[in-house]
Amino acid sequence: MDPHTHIDADLHAEVGRRSMLASTFGLAADLPSHATTGCELRVPYATTSTDPAKVTCLPCREFAHRRYLELADYVRRVAATPGMSPEFLAQSGRAAEQYRELARRFRQSG
Repeated sequence: MDPHTHIDADLHAEVGRRSMLASTFGLAADLPSHATTGCELRVPYATTSTDPAKVTCLPCREFAHRRYLELADYVRRVAATPGMSPEFLAQSGRAAEQYRELARRFRQSG
């Protein structure tokens, strides 16, 4: 049995989609029983986390660091699209900073 806590390779996006469907339609599908991780293992979903303090697999931490930096850059590029409202720009800036902060936390020793 693998003793490490991993990160889901899709950063638990499936959980967000599930929650959105549940709140919109009042229906909720079962959570997946397994997840593909940042280190490319297939593990029980219960052994994954998005909390930097809980992820103990070094390759998963490195994956999350890279992925959150990519997300911050993506948000920054989308916000640079001409015609975006000041509110959207402010929200985008906050979101990008939150992604960068998560990346920093995953870069620190676990």
